Amino acid sequence: MENTVEQENYKIQKPENWAPKIDDNQLIESIKESDFSNKQVEEGRDFCYLLDKVYYTSDNENSEYACVAYTLNEPSNLESASVKDVVVEENETYIIHRISVLREGVLIDKIADTKIKVLDSENQSEGGILSSNKKVNITIKDLRLYDVLITEDSRVKVFTDRDFMRKEFLKYVYVTPSTYWAYGNYKFTFINDRKDPIAYKKAFFRDDEGNVLEPEIKHLKKGERFVIEKQDYINFFDTNREIAPFIDFATDSSWVDLANYIAPLYEEIYSKASLKEFAPKLVEKLDAITDKDEQLQFAIDYVQNHVYYIFNADEMNGHKPQEPSVTYENKQGDCKAKSVLLKVVLDYINVDSSVVLVNFNTDHYITHYLPSLLTFNHVILKINYKGETYFIDATSRDEFGLIENRGFIYFLHYLEVKQNQGLQIREPHKFSYYGINEKVDFSAQNSIGKLKLVTTYKGNRANYMRKYFKNTNKREIVDSWNNFLFYTLNYSNDRNGTDIRTIFKDAVIEIVSDDKKLNEFTIQYNAEIENPYFTDQQQNRFLMYFDRNMVKNGARDFMHTDIPFWHNFDNEKYEVNLLTDQKIDTQEKYTIQESTINNPYFDYTSRKKVTKNGASIYIDYKPLVNLEIPQKDFEEFRNAHHTVADSNFGIGIDIIEQGLLNMLKYSFKKRLK
Repeated sequence: MENTVEQENYKIQKPENWAPKIDDNQLIESIKESDFSNKQVEEGRDFCYLLDKVYYTSDNENSEYACVAYTLNEPSNLESASVKDVVVEENETYIIHRISVLREGVLIDKIADTKIKVLDSENQSEGGILSSNKKVNITIKDLRLYDVLITEDSRVKVFTDRDFMRKEFLKYVYVTPSTYWAYGNYKFTFINDRKDPIAYKKAFFRDDEGNVLEPEIKHLKKGERFVIEKQDYINFFDTNREIAPFIDFATDSSWVDLANYIAPLYEEIYSKASLKEFAPKLVEKLDAITDKDEQLQFAIDYVQNHVYYIFNADEMNGHKPQEPSVTYENKQGDCKAKSVLLKVVLDYINVDSSVVLVNFNTDHYITHYLPSLLTFNHVILKINYKGETYFIDATSRDEFGLIENRGFIYFLHYLEVKQNQGLQIREPHKFSYYGINEKVDFSAQNSIGKLKLVTTYKGNRANYMRKYFKNTNKREIVDSWNNFLFYTLNYSNDRNGTDIRTIFKDAVIEIVSDDKKLNEFTIQYNAEIENPYFTDQQQNRFLMYFDRNMVKNGARDFMHTDIPFWHNFDNEKYEVNLLTDQKIDTQEKYTIQESTINNPYFDYTSRKKVTKNGASIYIDYKPLVNLEIPQKDFEEFRNAHHTVADSNFGIGIDIIEQGLLNMLKYSFKKRLK
């Protein structure tokens, strides 16, 4: 076997005492064809003869063991089995116990045909993400189609002083296996060798009818095991609409106990030094700002933009923040360090704030998990100001505005780093401003259309659009708007395949204004269009403007049964004015149709104004956001969005063509209505 670098990140040795002892005869005996295995292979499914997984935890280490024997009947599986990467953390070792194949009934040791390299797993350092993880690259020569590959390995993570949180608390989520594989023998074992009890909670397991069972919470004392063992097993659940059943293991604790454990760690850091002592120049700038709103904005902007964000993966789980004086001096820190520095700055200007723990990626699952500090992976700041509560991410960049105008962070659950705090749930939110406020003027005179859009973005939308215009080529931006309007004006149905640049002649888009306090970003788009009318197959002409962004297809198409719909839309306001020099049908159904929707989760109105040569629509959309729509309310919520989609998201006008025959056709059409 070829070893190209030192072996400190991996070893080749026998399993630990807590792991199973499986000899060659036992392996060969387990790899037997059966009616069940033959059926899976006939159906084109790969087959796993044996999967024995063990998770072992003690006060000194967390370790995982797996012995697996599976078919290489598919070229894709053969390819992935031949080359594998295993990422190991600092002080974690990947241990190989066995690599073999069963080929035509003969067990062949493949250790000699295995090449191992250890590489740095460091590919994002330029983005401020630091990690001492290593990547163990394993290449196995001469694997053949229809081999049965057998691998037996472990990962052992020995705790250091920096892992004090992992020493004190366990967090492990066991997820039931993929629905792709069929298993002859499947076994999972969790071993608690810690001094403290481990709680475990089963979630999203189902009965024979597919109904989710009530979660179970049980406990394991030191030396006790939890075991799942199945024969001829396929994990059935609907991957598109259901959550895979899982079991959450965590050191038995409550949210209040956890808050009381972590709060002193932060309180000690807050008291290390005063801002006046370690940041006199910053204090001088703060003191020079007399307006409180502007002083708060300056404080947030300073920490977000003048202190570089570094995510240190090895230290993040430690939850022990860097001292604010160090963060200020070095002008860099992770989310904990930046949040603590911002809190110390806000303490100086007498603005109430506190550090909170969040996990945006698994926010929905937090109430399904057991209480654990290791559930959280990010730290932000909660600010109470003028009777309102705001959440600020100190690691964000290119955020602007007074605090009420800054971007809104969507999440539901958080743990405040204070004594005697439980898990908190944010209240639903209503925006006081419009994320999009747009006016559209589209006039057609002498077969030439002139189109003008003036759009003001605010909050998250302003921050995003500001970055977009800064980082994107102007031609690309114009093409993006042209493409959007190609569908909005319905040209996709009468001139599809036409070069869009030839339709929107002399299209230009410019920044009109950028107010950094109000966080409002206004742009204007102008274009001229020859033949501005959409023409159907009967040669009827229409001016149309239907902005499909107003139709929330994510809500209309949502079908998940276990995850509620997450409501996170902006307030939107539109005025669309269509004008022509032709006579129009002022009584056409969709031209005059209006709507009023008062759903518990959003209000939507569309109002029309029609003249002999044009029409206008005024749309106002105000959702209640940052909440999950309860299942009992969802169908009514979905149907309300269907109403929006039923021609209430824009306006069209029908042209009455000149000539006696056309007038007769129009009169006949009116009598039929």
